[in-house]
Amino acid sequence: MNTYRISLLAFLACWLGAAGASAQQPPGSPQIIKPEALTYAGPPQIPALGAAWAIGSEKGPGLYALRVKLRSGGIIPPHTHPDARITTVLAGSLLIGFADTVDEKRAVVATAGDSYLVPAGTPHFIVARGADVEYQEMGSGGTGTEMLKR
Repeated sequence: MNTYRISLLAFLACWLGAAGASAQQPPGSPQIIKPEALTYAGPPQIPALGAAWAIGSEKGPGLYALRVKLRSGGIIPPHTHPDARITTVLAGSLLIGFADTVDEKRAVVATAGDSYLVPAGTPHFIVARGADVEYQEMGSGGTGTEMLKR
């Protein structure tokens, strides 16, 4: 399998905390990350995609949470990650397929509230159908994204 390395989300901020919120929280209390405080950005190759690090970072060690928005009709082509990821759909529904090409016949539907696991190194693709989709990926980093060569 030929791959090329792109750091799909490398240009995103490493740690997106709500600067104003942390000043209002007592010392030693949990840091609350408000959705409206996140800044989404995406690679030019996939204009329907926006992502924001809610906790942790792509290159940093330890746990991370990555919020992702994919506009209706958007496709994230086949890719892999070096770590296992747990994904929870927050809004909408998406098609997820474990394959090295986009083949919607090999995909399953995950709707809001559903979670699934993508094992490390597993080629997969994601398609937003019917409406915009928002989901959160969680894992342990460093991480990265390896797009499969078309």
